[in-house]
This record gives sequence, C-alpha cells and structure tokens, in this order.
Amino acid sequence: MNDPQTVLRQLYDVAVQRALPLHNTAAHLPPPPKGRTLVLGAGKAGGAMAQAVEALWPQHAPLSGLVVTRYGHTPPRPEGLPARIEVVEASHPVPDAAGLQAAERILALTQGLTADDLVLCLISGGGSALLTLPAEGLSLEDKQSINRQLLASGANIAEMNCVRKHLSRIKGGRLAAACAPARVVTLTISDVPGDDPSIIASGPTVPDATTFADALAILQRYAIDVPDAALQALRSGAWETPKPGSPVFEGHHVHMIATPQQSLEAAADAARAMGLNAYILSDEIEGESREVGKVHAALARAAAKGQGPFVKPCVILSGGETTVTIKPQAAGTPRGRGGRAGEFCMGLAQALQGQPGVWALAADTDGIDGVEDNAGARVAPDTLARALALGHKVDAYLQRNDAYGYFEALGDLVITGPTHTNVNDFRAMLVM
Repeated sequence: MNDPQTVLRQLYDVAVQRALPLHNTAAHLPPPPKGRTLVLGAGKAGGAMAQAVEALWPQHAPLSGLVVTRYGHTPPRPEGLPARIEVVEASHPVPDAAGLQAAERILALTQGLTADDLVLCLISGGGSALLTLPAEGLSLEDKQSINRQLLASGANIAEMNCVRKHLSRIKGGRLAAACAPARVVTLTISDVPGDDPSIIASGPTVPDATTFADALAILQRYAIDVPDAALQALRSGAWETPKPGSPVFEGHHVHMIATPQQSLEAAADAARAMGLNAYILSDEIEGESREVGKVHAALARAAAKGQGPFVKPCVILSGGETTVTIKPQAAGTPRGRGGRAGEFCMGLAQALQGQPGVWALAADTDGIDGVEDNAGARVAPDTLARALALGHKVDAYLQRNDAYGYFEALGDLVITGPTHTNVNDFRAMLVM
C-alpha cells in the first residue's frame, strides 16, 4: 500500500471523478424536441455540464444557450468539440456585476419560448451567488452585503438559500415560471445535505416550500442587516416564491445526475480494493466545522485503540456541508484565511492530540475551500508537533479562523485547482 497521505488523496480523486458531468449525463438527457433546445444553467460545475451536453446532444439537433460558472472554473474545451452553449464566468461566493449581467441575459433568453421547445437547465452548487438578480427595489450592493453577512453568520446552506430565494427575481422556481410554456428538464449535481433540489443553487427551476416568514425568521436569528424595502416586501408576502403544486411546474422533470453519497461510495469501494475496511458515516453532516472535527477525532481515536464499531485498518468517510462562524477579531489582528475543510482539520488535529496511526484529508470536491486556492488540508500524527516547532499553536489559529495559514506553514494544504464538479465536503480518516 502507498503511504497514508497518498492513499487519502487517491480516495479524494476517485470521489471527484465519480461526480464529473461527462460520466453522469447521458442517461438523463431527453430526446430532442419538436422545436428548439435552450440550455440555461449556473454553478461551479456549469462549464463541464455544458460541455457534456454538447458532446452528447445529436449534432443535427438545434442547441444553444448560456451557462454561468465561477471565475477560472471553465474546463479546457476538448479538441473537435463545437461550442454551441456560451459559458460566462462570475464571482463566487459573493456575487458581482458579471453574475448580475449573466442572470439578466438568462432571463431574457426565455422570452418567446413555445410549447414545442425544451429548456435544459444545468444546476450545480455555487449557482446561488453566480445567478444573482435582486428583487425589485434591491441593488447588487444590497445582495453583496447580505451575502457576506450570511457567509460569516454560521447559517447553514438551507437557511442561506431560503433568504436568497426570497430576495431574487430568478431563484426559488422563478426561472421555471419564466420558461413557460416550454417544457423544462433540470439536470442537477447535488452539493447539499439531503440532495433537495430546491436548495441546490436556491432551486431556480423547482417549487419552493419555504416562505417569506421563514426568510424573515432567519434574518432575525442571525441578526442580518437588510434594507427596509426588503423587510417590508417580505412582511407583505410580495416576493413569495412559486409553491409545490403550482401549474408553473407541470410537465417539468428533475434528474439528480451526481450526489455526495455516490462519491463517498466510490471512495469506499476504492479503499476496499486496497485491502482496507471502509465505513461511511453520512453524506449529510452539518454543524460548526471545528466541532464536527472533534467528533470525527473521537471516532478515529476509538478505532485506533481497537474500540467501537470500526475495525482497523480502515477508512472512515463522511460528507455534507459544515459551517464556519467567523469570530470577531481585536483591532490590528490579521484576518484569518480558510474554509470549512481547513477549519475541520484544525478541530480534528486539536482533538486527536497526535494520536498515532491516524491520518486525515478533508477537501471540498470543487477544489476550492472557501475563497482560497486550496481544496482543503491534511492531518497526520505529527501535525501539532511540527506546528509547535514553528511556534504555531492551533488554538490561536482557530481563534482567528486561519486554517490556510496554519496548514500552509506545514506544507499540508491540499491544492487541486478547479475540479469542474461539486458534491461538497469530502472527509476521509485513515486508521492503521
């Protein structure tokens, strides 16, 4: 067997490969319609999803459209593949003017559709920020401010996207409504616990069961500052979203083409092929990243001591979407850098306390942990000792949410570049 960190990276790569659009799209494509086919989409996998459709769609059948993805996340175009779907790039996780322009163009493309036409919607994680079209009376600056506050608040993805849906002219089923009378088929890659399509990218093409009252309660719970115009519109119900049972969605179909669970199962199969026992905790784990790290550490320590349900040598896998609550810092304190995966690894290392025989890797499957250039980080039995030798105490780095700084100094960042898919957090602990 290879060294522990190589094994963990191989399992991460297997999980990512399982979620790539080209491997998962063909079985879910409908036949070409009588009329034209319009492709619309948003998300960090958007460019790869568009290329998959271009490669698989009959060359004689009309195909056009527009998809928005994150800056730097458009994959290289395969030689000989004609470009029939335009791909543009915008900012994530805080929206920008390019995302606003893309959303306006996408909505405009729905004009003039007929019942003979088909709209293929390609939706993946990240679409909430990339497909930004503020509700009437709100500005892009308003949405940027609200987004920043939500990202720092510790709110989970369902809560954040509930708010986003109710402050948008395109999310929460509104894009589907704009496509009428055309038929809409949504192909989606899940990056959310539970694989709820109404949460993925804030569900632009599916019914929304949440209400304006839910959005108001979330804003209040996390003390999010919003303009008075938004509060008044939410209180009046003026910005309510299309609900389940609405005729807007009649005849529409949603296909989940890749999920976190599928990627975890692929990694587990690969681990077993290496002679390891493999256990999947869950693909729906949520909570504060550092606290989730502590819970994982307890499981790994028990397994290393021959206790509990996990038999070593083994790999313990989990997925989902944890959160990081950004802690206020004293004036003059440098702001920390990092994301969910790195913060998980700091919490894990702190709780493992150098436990022999335990290694770990946590990384986001899109290749970006938060807003940095790393996908995540690695933990080894000597992580804390090596850091202390450099004068770096994990508690201080946790206090300022600086996972990037902590693991960069150790050479233990996981850097992959954009992967062109997104099934969210991937965590693996190897216990020998």
